[in-house]
Amino acid sequence: MTPSMSPFRIGLVVNPLAGLGGQVGLKGSDGAAIQALAIEKGAQPRAQDRVKAVLSQFSAAPKIQRPVEWLTVSGAMGADLLMTLGYDPIIAFHLESGRPSTADDTRAAVAALCGAGVDLMVFAGGDGTARDVLDSLPNGQLVLGVPCGVKMYSGVFAVNPEAASRVLRSLVQADRVSCQSAEVRDIDEAAYRAGQISARYYGEMSVPVAHQYVQATKIGGRESEPLAQEEIAAGYVENMLEDVTYLFGAGRTVGTVMAHLALPHSLLGVDVVKNGTLLAADAGAETLIDFARQGAVKLVVGVTGGHGFLFGRGNQQLSPDLIRLIGKENVDILATRTKLAQLPLGWLLLDTGDADLDRSLAGLYRVRSGFDDFLLVQVGEAS
Repeated sequence: MTPSMSPFRIGLVVNPLAGLGGQVGLKGSDGAAIQALAIEKGAQPRAQDRVKAVLSQFSAAPKIQRPVEWLTVSGAMGADLLMTLGYDPIIAFHLESGRPSTADDTRAAVAALCGAGVDLMVFAGGDGTARDVLDSLPNGQLVLGVPCGVKMYSGVFAVNPEAASRVLRSLVQADRVSCQSAEVRDIDEAAYRAGQISARYYGEMSVPVAHQYVQATKIGGRESEPLAQEEIAAGYVENMLEDVTYLFGAGRTVGTVMAHLALPHSLLGVDVVKNGTLLAADAGAETLIDFARQGAVKLVVGVTGGHGFLFGRGNQQLSPDLIRLIGKENVDILATRTKLAQLPLGWLLLDTGDADLDRSLAGLYRVRSGFDDFLLVQVGEAS
């Protein structure tokens, strides 16, 4: 079979009025009154130019083999710019023409784009826009901010448009990209104009951090596989939830988690654990489905070296019916950075026996690779 990958879907929401106030000394752009005053003073929007720089550099770089789909908002919130640059975006949210966009439009647009399904949500604006995006963001959705505002104290922005373009390319090409939780902070604009910086914590987003491959745990310059497995297991056990049934799959890394729980592990099977108690060892497909129907379930799987398959090689107990019942959002993947670096194709393959399920499972996953360390890894299709 020839491996293939589904399109990488990027959502784009632009706040076309971001940064207006900074050009004319207003220390911010939140609110219609400030925006009107900024325009009166001669301020020019800058968000379009910043996003144009990202998109131009993204398209001008060497061709990416994987297809990319852009989902966006009509008009100045994204579609106009994409189409001007030759992209053919999917319009997932329509903005009423003839009026400036508002914070409510940003929130509604983000909800619509994420509801349509995106691997990465890109927004252009400042801290105020980040706050609006967070208000409608599903838990765990990967986000990247293009810095266009006056206030940018949040940790969710790329350094500049060029850096944003590099991160996009790394994600699409399935390069080694880490994922971290970054704070969204917002400044009291009235206090800011009075010379006081009063930043408050508003929430957190999951953001990509592209970098060269660096070992998380080093001994003599190389990752120690057993030590990395211990760190993964310790971090996972610390975050396990009460009254959730865990289905622990095959492999040594998952087995290390079982060892931290002081429970025996079926190295080539699937064990069922709830509240620290082993409910079933080396369970078959029907038994696992019975457990999955009884309440909240997490499926914990490792990465087997060599073939690069997440499902379909050596874990057939994890049937399509079971995986569909559990849902991709409840699949936890554990793997050391060394194991991930050895993937033959750079991403994980799927062969559940159900092609529709394989397509629905494809996407970016947060893979725990240390105590509190995650890498973003593409799970693709085998077709």
